[in-house]
Amino acid sequence: MGVSTGSTTVLKVAVLGCGVVGSQVVRLLDEQAGDLAARVGRRVELAGVAVRRIDAARDVDLPDGLLTTDAAALVARDDVDLVVEVIGGIEPARTLILSALEHGKSVVTANKALLAEDGPTLFEAAEKSGRDLYYEASVAGAIPILRPLRESLAGDRVTRVLGIVNGTTNFILDKMDTQGSGFTEALEEAQDLGYAEADPTADVEGFDAAAKAAILASLAFHTRVTAADVHREGISEVSAADIASAREMGCVVKLLAICELRTDETGEEAVAVRVHPAMIPRTHPLASVREAYNAVFVESDAAGQLMFYGPGAGGAPTASAVMGDLVTVARNHVSGTRGVGESAYTDRAVLPMGETRTRYHVAIDVDDRAGVLATVAFAFAEHGVSIQTVRQEGRDDDAQLVVVSHTATDAQLAATVEHLRGMDIVRDVTSVMRVEGVDE
Repeated sequence: MGVSTGSTTVLKVAVLGCGVVGSQVVRLLDEQAGDLAARVGRRVELAGVAVRRIDAARDVDLPDGLLTTDAAALVARDDVDLVVEVIGGIEPARTLILSALEHGKSVVTANKALLAEDGPTLFEAAEKSGRDLYYEASVAGAIPILRPLRESLAGDRVTRVLGIVNGTTNFILDKMDTQGSGFTEALEEAQDLGYAEADPTADVEGFDAAAKAAILASLAFHTRVTAADVHREGISEVSAADIASAREMGCVVKLLAICELRTDETGEEAVAVRVHPAMIPRTHPLASVREAYNAVFVESDAAGQLMFYGPGAGGAPTASAVMGDLVTVARNHVSGTRGVGESAYTDRAVLPMGETRTRYHVAIDVDDRAGVLATVAFAFAEHGVSIQTVRQEGRDDDAQLVVVSHTATDAQLAATVEHLRGMDIVRDVTSVMRVEGVDE
C-alpha cells in the first residue's frame, strides 16, 4: 500500500490541544528533533497547533503562525501527514479524528473517554482509510501497557488484567492507609498537589478508571468492551474503619480495574470487567504501589504473571507515550505500511456483575445478645455464601460482626446483604468490600 505525503523530506504533524499534555508534546517535538529524524528516517516538524484561545497562557513558546483556532481546517490540510489529538472528551475530538483519518492522516490520541465510548467507529474509520490509530497514552500515562497487550502478547492467551490505573484515587487511599487521613482530608491534599481536579468526580467515582478498564479488556480479550459494560464503584464511601479493618487482615485498600476471562452459564468463555475498591494482601505486588503511581498486573497462559509500573499521569509522562506512538506511526508512514489494527475477533459476551465471583468483607452492626452470630451465619448460608472468618468487635450498642466470605457471586452477596438489613437484630450493614488477590 503506497502512502502519499505532503513532503518527501519532512513529515508534518498537527497537534490538537496545547494544555498539560499538548504543550509537552510540542516541547519534545522541538527538543528531540534530531533524534526523531534519526529514528523515523525523515524530519518531523510541527505544522500547527489547534487551541480554543490564541491568547491563553501556555507552558511552551510557539513560533508565530503555528497557533490556530480552526482545528477542522488544520486536520484537513494537504501538507499535514500525522495528527496528535490531546483535547480529550467526546466532541469535537471524535469529529476531528474521523476527519483526519478520512483525509489520509494517521492519528495518535490520548483520549480514553472517546475510545471507551466509541472506539469501534474510530477503528473502522482507520481501517477504511488505511491509516494508523494509536493510543498508548490513553491508559496509565507513560507505562507501556497497551502495546504489550496488542503486540508482545499477541501469541499468548491473556486471562486476567488487574490494575491501579488512576493516580488520584491511589494517592487518596495511600494517604488514608499510611497517614490515617480521612477521605476528605486526603482529597484536599491531592487537589493542592495538582493530582485531583477541582471537580474530582471522574476520578473518585471511578469513571476515569472504568474507561481505561474498557480499553484494557478490549485489547486483552479481543472483544469490543465499552465503558457502559464496566461495573463501576468509586472510593467516596471508603471509611477509616474500612482501612483499619483491611490492615487487621494484612491487606490494603486499592481502587482496582479488573478484567477477567470467565465461563458463563452455558460453559462459554465470557468477559467480566469491573472497577471498585477492594482489599488486597500487602504481599501482592499491587499493594506496594504508592502515591499517584499506576501499575498493571497481567496474567497469561504462557508468560505467566507480568507487572507494569510507573507514573500514570502528568504532562511529561503522558507525552512520552504520545511520542512513542508518534515515532511508530511516522515510521509506518515512511515505509508505506500500517501497524496492528483493532482485534475483536472473539466477540465474547460481557458478563453482568451479578455473575462475577470474588470474596467479600462485610461489617455488620448488631444487637449484642445470644444467638446473633448463628442467626447471621444462617443468613449467609441461606444464600449460598460460605463464611471463611468472623469476628466480633465491641459489646452492647457498639457490637459489630466482621465477616469475610469464601468466593461467591455478586448476586449471592447482594441477596445476603438485603436479607441482613431486614433482620431485627441487625442495626446496619456498614460496609461491604470485595477481597481480591487471595488464594482460597
